[in-house]
Amino acid sequence: MSQSHQQPALSKCPGCAEPPAAGDLFCGACGYDLSAVPARPDDRPTMAITVPPTAPAAGAVQWPAAAETDSSDLPAPVHHPADLPGTDSGGRPLAEPEQGQPVAEQDVDPEPGAAAGPVPVRHDDRAVPGDAADSGDFALAAPDPRTAEHAAASAAAPAPGAKVCVACRSGRVDPDGYCENCGHAQPRERDHMEQELDAVAAVSDRGLRHHRNEDSFAVSSTALPDGSPAVVAIVCDGVSSASRPDEASAAAASAANEALLESLPRGAHPQQAMHEAIVAASEAVNALAQEPAGAMEHDAHRHQNAPACTLVGAIAAGELLIVGWVGDSRVYWVPEDRTRPTARLTEDDSWAAQMVAAGLMNEAEAYADERAHAITGWLGADAYELEPHTAAFKPDRPGLVVVCTDGLWNYAESAEEMAAAVPADAAERPLHAARVLVGHALDGGGHDNVTVALLPFAVRPQGAGSACETA
Repeated sequence: MSQSHQQPALSKCPGCAEPPAAGDLFCGACGYDLSAVPARPDDRPTMAITVPPTAPAAGAVQWPAAAETDSSDLPAPVHHPADLPGTDSGGRPLAEPEQGQPVAEQDVDPEPGAAAGPVPVRHDDRAVPGDAADSGDFALAAPDPRTAEHAAASAAAPAPGAKVCVACRSGRVDPDGYCENCGHAQPRERDHMEQELDAVAAVSDRGLRHHRNEDSFAVSSTALPDGSPAVVAIVCDGVSSASRPDEASAAAASAANEALLESLPRGAHPQQAMHEAIVAASEAVNALAQEPAGAMEHDAHRHQNAPACTLVGAIAAGELLIVGWVGDSRVYWVPEDRTRPTARLTEDDSWAAQMVAAGLMNEAEAYADERAHAITGWLGADAYELEPHTAAFKPDRPGLVVVCTDGLWNYAESAEEMAAAVPADAAERPLHAARVLVGHALDGGGHDNVTVALLPFAVRPQGAGSACETA
């Protein structure tokens, strides 16, 4: 997954890993230019909700203005998911908005000549697709049942409600826990998790290279004060280089979900509710790193290797889609009409993204570097600082919200690739579609834990004068 060091001054040389002396501009061991490590640029401000004024419907929720705007006090207008300009993390341009469709105002990235300084990152032990390095995890104990010799589905289809094999996705599972079609032993409960509600579904899988699943998720639904539904999807990815990453992701997902189920029904602004949910998740992860009795308060390393994870979430509330994140897990927008533009709605907290933002590398160079997936934002007691990112969107057409960890998007990185992997009937069968996406990652190599939540977003018919008109 994600990768993470987090100090204002470098603790070791990026070139040879030797600790530099205080004030050194060059490493005394290898001569590495320490001043070339860029400073953490100012993050883009949260895009606050500013819905154009319209006559409120009878009984509609009157959300107060968001009390916080995260990293900036300057609000930006609500915009359409497909309006985001720029490129994805693979260097490919995102789909351009259609003619006549407004583009949301963008914040200015740091100029290439901005002052340089250390970037707080955290490194993970996980391999990425194509990485030949030994990750230290257990190899698959048996041949992959998704090979051609095992691909044929069982002649007898599983009965409705019967457990289906997670490997071949067609055979029935016998009482002993083995597939009657391919013979694959079914995973432990945490190794493969599925949940489906009326309007959201999620699947998480250990993958093919890891000995445990360090991802977690929470999906839920509640009602706003006016009785309209609000649907929540939270996905967390444990940082493997940290201690107890599986506990960190589970604690964060649970805490964020509980916070949203408490704040949304009482009428909290959904964007503010997401911000508070991320803070609650951070506190839950921090609590895992509490020192034992008698720990020395002056010990500078007492939080070293503290439990850590990333978090990404989405809320569908009324006509609004709210996303929030810390780390490199992502949210994608896939319109129901696949001829319309798709988009990635989040920006990674990663080393590569900061190199590009600082003007030190282009996309191709940054993402070819072995440090590309090192994360610069995470939840944990040793985090540099907590900067929750939130954004508000008002889709003008129905679509699908894909909330996932890098275990999936490593195999479908651009918005177009993700849309191509999503089944056409995903809105009607979200759990089936989530299984297909997890299978897409496993078929691609399954180098990491894989978690995805799918949230279909419906748009109610708009009348004259609506603030949400189809482009």
